Amino acid sequence: MMRSLYSGVAGLKTHQTKMDVIGNNIANVNTVGFKSSSVTFSDIMYQTTQQASGANATTGTGGVNAKQIGLGVSTAATKVSITSSGAAETTGNGFDIMLNDSNATNFFIVNNGTENVFTRDGSFYIDNAGNLCMASTGYNVMGWQVDADGNIVKDTVSALRVMKAANLTSAPEATTLATCSGIIDKNDTNLEDGLAMNLTVYDNLGYSYIVKFSITADATNTTDDYNVYTATISGITDSNGDAVDFGDMDDTTFSMYFNTTDGSFAGINAADDDASTFTIDLSELGNSFEDVTIDFTDTQNVDNGGVSTISMDAGDADGDGAGKKLGAMTGVSIDNTGKIYGTYDNGNTVLLGQIAVAQFANASGLEALGDNCYATTLNSGEFDGIGVDISADGGSMTTGALEMSNVDLSSEFTSMITTQRGFQANSRIITTSDSMLEELINLKR
Repeated sequence: MMRSLYSGVAGLKTHQTKMDVIGNNIANVNTVGFKSSSVTFSDIMYQTTQQASGANATTGTGGVNAKQIGLGVSTAATKVSITSSGAAETTGNGFDIMLNDSNATNFFIVNNGTENVFTRDGSFYIDNAGNLCMASTGYNVMGWQVDADGNIVKDTVSALRVMKAANLTSAPEATTLATCSGIIDKNDTNLEDGLAMNLTVYDNLGYSYIVKFSITADATNTTDDYNVYTATISGITDSNGDAVDFGDMDDTTFSMYFNTTDGSFAGINAADDDASTFTIDLSELGNSFEDVTIDFTDTQNVDNGGVSTISMDAGDADGDGAGKKLGAMTGVSIDNTGKIYGTYDNGNTVLLGQIAVAQFANASGLEALGDNCYATTLNSGEFDGIGVDISADGGSMTTGALEMSNVDLSSEFTSMITTQRGFQANSRIITTSDSMLEELINLKR
């Protein structure tokens, strides 16, 4: 039989393989995070009918090249274009995440129940157990947890159970700071019976209380240099409005001094100590309370048409120390480094964990498993079980977007044309060789 028949068969097989790859690429043109593949061919074994010979100085003849006949073609490699990222598709879903990296060599780490595998598909959701999972497979997204101090611990990756019971609430905080501001107008008639001022405080258990103050003018201590007002804690009520017994608190009354020259605040209890804060001891109410330090710096004693605006607010100028009730989770967000935060109705924002990524020296060496997932091979490099922070190499994550397929349809259709023509040409090798064999058979007629 003729060698060309087998060369033609080899050509048909390799072009069929290439067409299979092209078809798969086109079929996945809209698959999230899909990476297109390409096929390269190589020629195969040659039959040598005559060995090469060197030049002969005796006879004066030159060398002769070897006579070789090729026996066809084979598939040399199927290469995945894994370092080429796809375009971004905006979804608006906060749990859809796109990896942004220059070489597209970062991968999400997901666990299929038995082992860690890797994906560029960032379409995630929260399952009924509170785990962050792949929407398509349910595989758990892996990352780093937080310690008791709220810091990320970058050790072995584990499943990110974002909505576990402990994360659904945020711990309450006792009030420790407060700010008093506004105007006391000496002509305010409410000063005669006691100008009312309330401060809402929280204990360590998140229960709220209202501390009621009554302010009156202190004519006894008022001088040419200072106007003095006496503030007294007149009562404390709980969240139901019921009075709370505050015992023998020895700091229920204090004085506020104001300069008569400009109405600015001068001090607490004495004009010359320059004290701008006053601390009330709430320990009489129970062990769950903290001392509350009140800053009076922003109070004034000026003419305001007989109307006083003085009031108290929990917390300092930045809102710190205000205290908080027990918070219920109202939302979850993910920043561009993969850190996951929970937001709560008491104003807290708490770090819940961080999505880790895996990097490989030869990402093209990963083995495609289907379901948009890959596994390590001897040629890709192993996963160390820890992962890396995506920002380590300048990468980031974008929420509300997904990475589209990197399939280039113009290239695929062009490759389809050349593959089709190659297949046709190889089929002609077989038909032509068959015609030649037919002629040979006809010699005996």
